[in-house]
Amino acid sequence: MLKVYTYKPCSTCRNATNWLRAQSLDFQELPIRETPPTKSELKSMLNACEGQIRSILNTSGQDYRDLGLKDKLDGMDTDAIFSLISPNGNLIKRPFAIDVERGIFLAGFREEKWKRAFAV
Repeated sequence: MLKVYTYKPCSTCRNATNWLRAQSLDFQELPIRETPPTKSELKSMLNACEGQIRSILNTSGQDYRDLGLKDKLDGMDTDAIFSLISPNGNLIKRPFAIDVERGIFLAGFREEKWKRAFAV
C-alpha cells in the first residue's frame, strides 16, 4: 500500500493527495509530524534518491534552519542524520510517498515525476 506522509496546512501536500484521488489511486495518508517515516523508509527513500540526503530533507523549514543543518550535514554520517530526522517530521520533505513493494519513492510533489512513477 502506498503511504503518503503529509502536513495538513501544506498546499503541496494537498495538491499531491488531490492528484492521487483524481487518478483513483489508493493510498494511506499519514500525518508526517505525528507519524514520521521510519528509519527503514527513510533509508529506502535515500537509496532511491541515489544517496542525495538533501533531496529528502525539508531544507526550507524552520527546524532545519534552527538546527543549522545546512552547515552540519556534510560532516554527519547517515545514521546520525536518520537519528535526528526520524522522530521529527518537520525535517522531512513532504509529501513523502513510499511503496517499497511497487518501487515508488517520491519526496515532494512534481506532477510529471508522479505521473512517471504511477505510469499515468
